[in-house]
Amino acid sequence: MRTLIGTAPETTSPCEPRRAGSGRTDRLARRGWLVPLLVACGQLAFSGAAEAAAAKNNAPVEAAAKPDSAPSAFELQLLYADRTWNWKNGAAYFGMDRRLHAWTKGEDSPAVGEGRWLVTEKGKMCMELAWRSKTYSTKPQRTCYSHRVEKGNIEQRKDPDGTWYDFKHAKDDPADEHQKFEAGNTKGAQFDETRKLVDSKG
Repeated sequence: MRTLIGTAPETTSPCEPRRAGSGRTDRLARRGWLVPLLVACGQLAFSGAAEAAAAKNNAPVEAAAKPDSAPSAFELQLLYADRTWNWKNGAAYFGMDRRLHAWTKGEDSPAVGEGRWLVTEKGKMCMELAWRSKTYSTKPQRTCYSHRVEKGNIEQRKDPDGTWYDFKHAKDDPADEHQKFEAGNTKGAQFDETRKLVDSKG
């Protein structure tokens, strides 16, 4: 059943004349408006068919022009959760409970970072870490990385204006940044040692 704004509900198409009244007078009275109504209905039907054909023809163009989407939060979770990201001079562990532990040798002294990590539906992974060493400590600082899917591969960049680079190919590539990830807390011992060193009074 279709309801038109400003009219009572109709159980039939607006282009179908009502069947009430079967007398000759009624048929003659209806004859004057029936032809224009049928013409109008025909024009509407033709117009709808034309629009449908145009939409069908334009669909491939719109699909081709649509940019590839960012990974979902669930997909990012699979890339990071319970994994260790190895850096040149340290590492970070992304816990299943969203806790984040990191350590670095640093240029001057070892340091540890503790905080949390999160992912968004817009393809971002953010780390919030408070760093400390024997000589300094910081408030929690947020660092975010954006991800996008290009031709089936995931690219990453550091926000807000870093350069996009290969993060993970559909088929693993040795040059991928994700190759630096290891399953599990593989550098937990180094983190504990660095934390003890940072927190020691000696």
